[in-house]
Amino acid sequence: MLTHPFLTSSFRSMKILYVASEVTPFSKTGGLGDVSGALPAALAALGHEVKVVSPRYSSVQDARLTPTGHTVELRFPFGTERGPLLSLQLAPRLELLFLEHEHYFQRPGLYGDSGGEYGDNPRRFAYLCLGALQAAQRLGFIPDIIHVNDWQTGLLPVALRRGFQETELGRAKSVLTIHNLAYQGQFGKHVMDELGLPWELFTAERGLEFYDGVNFLKGGLQFADALTTVSPTYAREIQWPEAGANLDGLLRHRQGVLTGILNGVDVDEWNPETDRHLPARYGVEDLTGKAACRRELLRRFGLEDTGAPVFGIVSRLAWQKGVDLLLEVLPTALQEDIRFVAVGNGEWSYEEGLRALQRRFPDKVGAFIGFDPALSHLLEAGSDFFIMPSRYEPCGLNQMYSLRYGTVPIVRATGGLADTVDGSDDGTGIVFNDFVPEALLWALGRARALYADPERLRAFQRRGMVQDFSWGASARMYERLFASLLAE
Repeated sequence: MLTHPFLTSSFRSMKILYVASEVTPFSKTGGLGDVSGALPAALAALGHEVKVVSPRYSSVQDARLTPTGHTVELRFPFGTERGPLLSLQLAPRLELLFLEHEHYFQRPGLYGDSGGEYGDNPRRFAYLCLGALQAAQRLGFIPDIIHVNDWQTGLLPVALRRGFQETELGRAKSVLTIHNLAYQGQFGKHVMDELGLPWELFTAERGLEFYDGVNFLKGGLQFADALTTVSPTYAREIQWPEAGANLDGLLRHRQGVLTGILNGVDVDEWNPETDRHLPARYGVEDLTGKAACRRELLRRFGLEDTGAPVFGIVSRLAWQKGVDLLLEVLPTALQEDIRFVAVGNGEWSYEEGLRALQRRFPDKVGAFIGFDPALSHLLEAGSDFFIMPSRYEPCGLNQMYSLRYGTVPIVRATGGLADTVDGSDDGTGIVFNDFVPEALLWALGRARALYADPERLRAFQRRGMVQDFSWGASARMYERLFASLLAE
């Protein structure tokens, strides 16, 4: 969890209830967990009082957890659900509150297991939404802002407007952040009766109905006072059919309250000058240590350092990430004298594609199928170029890590990749537009040409390394948004 002792705020102190289905380092499946671990801490450092509410999964094991003495107790048509409320004070103005419910949250996965998504996810996350509101009441914490995230908390703005409007929570303004529009929490319409939702909300115009089912995210998009997403470009993209996942019409209708705020990164964890995972450390003024990281990276993968450029990826191996395009292009690219290293796991076909590529080019390709934080740090430091050919990318973090580590990113111009990488001749990376093999091959060729010009390559590296992607700037943008809502 980040701390920001030097941030100061120009706004009055606000009370913020932050609700998320995962929060690093206690639970994580993706970028949502990272944001939930960092943004509340940055807001607290600005002087705001922040309470984060999240489920206590089996992964949440911390000796500092203490009972609050309060129990969440919620009545649903299928019965009453209850569980204790636990607390972890991380900083003077930052408290984590965990909803404990043995049946709902003590499971192997956050949202599902090898058999797929859990069938009772509507109940589980309705419990989170209503439990967070009740927890605030139990503690006497009356927030100015309630900040919710993704479909798992989509019912909270609905409940706030419809069920809590006449309570002390009714004055709070709600903000919903979309981390990835592709995941919406879609369920059968039986959920209306199961959760006790009034059928008058089962409408397409101002309700939860979505293709004759229930859509949790849509409910949040309809009822929240403000909407944000994790980069300015993604905020524009999701208003059109190509990236709108059938919600583009609603998002165009609400574009006046939709803002793109770029995610930050943990600049303490991802810092080449202090990174404990590296054999040598380095900074923008002295890049000598990067060569040692490169040698160690190639050694770890059993590849000879011939002086050829090293291209790397650390990725979830998924359709969204453009792994299929990369696998299509690499056999041609590897005819040149280059090295390619990969760390990641995901869909079996892509994992097998990387293994097959390694078998075909054993002297040029190294692949680790799995998740290894230390190796991921080494790859960021030891690679010369980092490839992110995403079909879509709401924000992306690895391109920002790469820039900090002097590893030139090669990205497709989409979402947060377009917002963070300057593809000009005097920029910070290499950017291609079309999701086609020819465009990616062009980008790889441009990278080889840049590598052949050491002085120009160093200039690219240094420009990237001085970019500021800390959470301080992002937190201030959220702070301004919150203040503007309260001013209304």
